[in-house]
Amino acid sequence: MKERGSKRQVFGTVVSNKMDKTVTVQVERLVKHRLYKKYVRRRSTFAAHDSRNDCQVGDKVIITESRPLSRTKRWRVSRIVEKAL
Repeated sequence: MKERGSKRQVFGTVVSNKMDKTVTVQVERLVKHRLYKKYVRRRSTFAAHDSRNDCQVGDKVIITESRPLSRTKRWRVSRIVEKAL
């Protein structure tokens, strides 16, 4: 069971930073197919809050779940793991 106050964290890649203080992060995960038992890649995109506009396209980031910040934003960039070249 999750302890109280723990937020979900996911690892992803920044695919867009065209908005002010917002980045789009693509998260990839592996899911096992029910019938064929093969692992399939699933991708999701999340709008994340980047208060200092530090993120660039291609950066590897960790985003953390948060309260709703706007109509689409429910995540915050917690840290940049690797900068893009």
